[in-house]
Amino acid sequence: MISLVDNKILAVKAETNNSFLLDFYKISYKYSTNGKMGYGQGYYDFNEGGLMFTSPNQLIFTDNEEGTEYHGYTLFFHPDFIRNYPLGKNIKKYGFFSYDTNEALHLSDSEKTTIIGLLNSIDNELHTAIDEMSQDVIISYIDVLLNYSNRFYKRQFITRKTVSNDLLLKVENTLNDYFNNAETLKRGLPSVDFLASQVNVSSHYLSDMLRNLTGQNAQQHIHSKLIEKSKDFLMTTNLSVAEIAYQLGFEYPQSFSKLFKKKTTLTPLEFKNSLN
Repeated sequence: MISLVDNKILAVKAETNNSFLLDFYKISYKYSTNGKMGYGQGYYDFNEGGLMFTSPNQLIFTDNEEGTEYHGYTLFFHPDFIRNYPLGKNIKKYGFFSYDTNEALHLSDSEKTTIIGLLNSIDNELHTAIDEMSQDVIISYIDVLLNYSNRFYKRQFITRKTVSNDLLLKVENTLNDYFNNAETLKRGLPSVDFLASQVNVSSHYLSDMLRNLTGQNAQQHIHSKLIEKSKDFLMTTNLSVAEIAYQLGFEYPQSFSKLFKKKTTLTPLEFKNSLN
């Protein structure tokens, strides 16, 4: 149900690509590494090291040409191990289990000390005689480990601000291009998954990054851009509210009016009349 592996040196080599699905949550801290390991549609690059998270039933594979060798720690725990604890439900709030390969958590020296200390505490507990409190204690350590990881990711969004600002600019340009193109709007409103694919990050990472930079998640960001565009239509054209709704990709005008009022406290018609 749970295992902690201390990889002094782990070499993974295969004559063919070796892929597998895990039934476990997997938290890995990699350092002093070379090679690549596949995850989803891409690769983890171990050269920089970092903390990586995998949820059950995500595809992992090794590269047959280069092989992979790394030092580090890997914690595995089955969903059933935490199912009857609050963490069994709360673990869904940790979006980093759905982050992509290029979104690992890169730890500072002090953060490494904290994470490795928690992993060592779990290891000590696993090698202590089992009693009625063992599972409670281990799950408490995992809970603290995830909360620290959440804190450190928020720090990373700030300290890697140049990267985050570049990503924010790409998001703005993508949405501007989408809403200024009549052809793309015929497909309907842009989704979070579409926006994430256009800037080459996962949807969870995109939402978390935007929330830390702007206070809005990806869906709210799309809606804000939508309201800006709709105000342009209302101020500069004689289109009806229904026509504007269709221009923006809404299937039903009522949905557009409801969203507009939610964001501005005015209906589209009230907003238009207020300009006169």
